[in-house]
Amino acid sequence: MTYVVTENCIKCKYTDCVEVCPVDCFYEGDNMLVIHPDECIDCGVCEPECPADAIKPDTEPGLEKWLGVNAEYAKSWPNITQKKESPEDAKEFDGMEGKFEKYFSPNPGSGD
Repeated sequence: MTYVVTENCIKCKYTDCVEVCPVDCFYEGDNMLVIHPDECIDCGVCEPECPADAIKPDTEPGLEKWLGVNAEYAKSWPNITQKKESPEDAKEFDGMEGKFEKYFSPNPGSGD
């Protein structure tokens, strides 16, 4: 099992989760975070820290797409270990449906 970052992170990109991760397995994209599935130790401390409820265990049904997205982009995006300010409009996007198709960016973030 591993944890994955799902669609609700897009355009919200809260970084509360990265501070509590004991193995620094978060990677930063332009407008979301991902978890490297081979680095995650399945401790689960990140899940309750996410204000957008965007982190889920990969054992939940229907997360195959997100496991793939996390695995793919964790290879090329920079590592992030410190909390940053969330986007000013994050609350407007929290809970919005269809964010992947409308807003996902494959571009890397700045990392630490």
